[in-house]
Amino acid sequence: MLKHRIITALILIPIVIWGIFQLPTIPGFASVLGLFVALGVMEWTRLIHLNDTNHRYSYLVIIVALMLCTLVLMDNSFFFAVFLLVAVIWWTVQLLLLSSFDGTQKINPENRLTDLWSGAVLLVPTWASLVFLHQNEVHGSGLVLFLMVLIWTADSGAYFVGRKFGRVKLAPLISPGKSREGAYGALAASTVVALIGGFWLELGFIQFVLFILLSLVVVVFSIGGDLMESVFKRRAGVKDSGTLLPGHGGVLDRIDSLMSASPIFTLGVWALGII
Repeated sequence: MLKHRIITALILIPIVIWGIFQLPTIPGFASVLGLFVALGVMEWTRLIHLNDTNHRYSYLVIIVALMLCTLVLMDNSFFFAVFLLVAVIWWTVQLLLLSSFDGTQKINPENRLTDLWSGAVLLVPTWASLVFLHQNEVHGSGLVLFLMVLIWTADSGAYFVGRKFGRVKLAPLISPGKSREGAYGALAASTVVALIGGFWLELGFIQFVLFILLSLVVVVFSIGGDLMESVFKRRAGVKDSGTLLPGHGGVLDRIDSLMSASPIFTLGVWALGII
C-alpha cells in the first residue's frame, strides 16, 4: 500500500506543479481542477447512495453550474468574501459536530437533500477558492502550491509521528489510525513550511505572525476535513471513496483535507492583504 501510495504521488506531484505554474487560470487551471471536482462529485454520489444514473449526472450538471456561478461572484469582492465566509462557518460547525458521531449513523434516504447540499458545500467552494487564489498575478500560483505543500507536509508529519509515537486516539470511532501525537506532528511539520512561506512572501512582522497562525489553523481544518470524509465513508459502509488513485483511494480521499482548508486559507491571505 505504501509503495503504491509513493509511486502515485511521484507521478501526480510533478503534473500538479506543472499545471499550477504553466496553465492560465481561465480556462486551463480552472478546467483541470474542475475535472477533479467532477470526479469527486461522482464519488460523492456513491457515498450518499445516489444510484440512479440520471440523478447522478443531473447532480453533476448542477454542481458545474454552481461552480460557474462563483466566477460571477469573484467580480464582486464583497459577495465573494461572504461566500467564502459562509463556507468557513459551515466547515467550522461541521468540525465541531464531529464528536457527535458514534459509529452507528448510516446513509438515510430521508436525508438525501441534506447530503446533496453537503456535497455542493464541500466541492464548490474548494474549486472557487483555488481558482480565485490562482488568478492573483503576484503570488497566486505560489500560494496554491504553498497550500498543497502545507497539507502534504501535515499529512506526512501526522503519519510518521503517529506511527512512531501514537498512543492516544484522536477520534477512535471515526478513524482509529489517527492519534493526537500524529496531529501534533502535523502541526510541528507544517510550522516549518509556514515559516518558509512567510519568508518567501517577505511579510512584515505582524503579517508574518498572523500568516503562521493562519497556516496552523488551516492545518487544523485539514485534519478535520480528513476526519469528516472518514465519517461519510463510515456512513456509506466503504473503505475508500473510489479506486482511481492506487494507494490513495479515490479523488475525495486525496482532496479531503484540501476541501476544508482551501476556503479558510484563501479568505485568510485575502484578509491579510497578501493577495
